Amino acid sequence: MKKTTVSVSYDADKLAALQLYLEQKGTTMEAALAQAVDALYSKHVPTGVREFLDLRGGSAPQESRKPRRASGKTEEPEHE
Repeated sequence: MKKTTVSVSYDADKLAALQLYLEQKGTTMEAALAQAVDALYSKHVPTGVREFLDLRGGSAPQESRKPRRASGKTEEPEHE
C-alpha cells in the first residue's frame, strides 16, 4: 500500500509534553496518530468503500460486522 505524509501544525510545548508521556507508555507520536487516523477512516468512510480499497490493495477485507449464524438456534455452553 502506498503511504503519504500528513503534516499538522501544533503547539511545540504541548507536542513535547505529549511525546514525553507517549514514550513513557511505550508508544510514539507516529503510532498514536496512525491509530487516530485509522479510527477516523473507519468511522467516516463507508464499509463498501473500505472493502473495495482492501481488495484493490491485495489484502483481505477487515471484518467489521458480526459474523452471521448459519441457523437461528444458539448453542448453549456445556456446564460440568
